[in-house]
Amino acid sequence: MSLVIIGGNERMVTRYENICKNYGHTAKVFVKEHSSIKKKMGCPDLLILFTNTVSHKMVVSASQEAKRNNIPIARTHSSSVSALQNLLEEMQEG
Repeated sequence: MSLVIIGGNERMVTRYENICKNYGHTAKVFVKEHSSIKKKMGCPDLLILFTNTVSHKMVVSASQEAKRNNIPIARTHSSSVSALQNLLEEMQEG
């Protein structure tokens, strides 16, 4: 399953990717706002938004792109490792 993570801590990018890899997923992580995020995002199976660490403009842009491509969105306030792990475990269970 391919994931796109928007938000989070810059120092944690490789950790986010490794956690997703441990659960059998590939992940692209966008911490900072880029004008070409729509092009780089592609068409993942799930979009994860860390709402505490991302600008409102970036949330709106990513949400619009997800709606346009029928991509489900998972939102979590915290950008911690445990929040990501809990989200991925919920995905596996359900």
